[in-house]
Amino acid sequence: MFAQQLALIYDLVYKARGQDFRVESELVTEIVRARHPSAASLLDVGCGTGEHLLTLCRRFGHVEGIDLSEPMVEVARDKLPGTVLHVADMRDFSLGRTFDVVISLSTAVAYLPSPRDLATALRQMVRHLAPGGVLIVEPWYFPDTFLDGHIAADVVRGDGRTVSRVSHTRRFPGSARVDSHYVVADPHGIEHFTESHVFGLWTQGQYLDALAGAGCTAEYLPDVQSGRGLFVAERGLR
Repeated sequence: MFAQQLALIYDLVYKARGQDFRVESELVTEIVRARHPSAASLLDVGCGTGEHLLTLCRRFGHVEGIDLSEPMVEVARDKLPGTVLHVADMRDFSLGRTFDVVISLSTAVAYLPSPRDLATALRQMVRHLAPGGVLIVEPWYFPDTFLDGHIAADVVRGDGRTVSRVSHTRRFPGSARVDSHYVVADPHGIEHFTESHVFGLWTQGQYLDALAGAGCTAEYLPDVQSGRGLFVAERGLR
């Protein structure tokens, strides 16, 4: 999972690549309010560096977050003093309470190794969802939208650093690997490191089946959230 080297530059890189965490958070709020106007509490599963929570903590009375990467959570804690943030695996966390809203954005669920793990994680999220609550999940690419052999390259500047990132994708049965190389220059010198991540390539049907198996009525909203869409599910009142 994300190492400290990447955690320190994550926001700089992804904001420069066009990710607008505030706009994404406002969209989440709009979707929730249309389905559950009185929602007052929210859990962000795979909260990363806390960029979504920076907005969502002003839209909901109580927010918490969990992430498997301790370095990412440490960055989030610096931004969100007083907010409860947990280092935990989305497949087996237990917080001892429920929330009106549970979200998992930035394709966090796609880091899971199999559809079975996806189903396990979604059941765990629903266990933390209050009756009548809303669950929002952002997928990664689907098998028919993934680009095998895609090369991306970025150079970004900010926070006293210049960062170069080059990545390459490769398809495998049911999954894909993204290999990324980073070169980071700051007044102290130049550092190079690599990150490799394997993502699940699952169909819309597999996501919807997993959500149904978790006890939710779900729909897929295409063409939002950087074009990857969102799955929106609701837990019954019982």
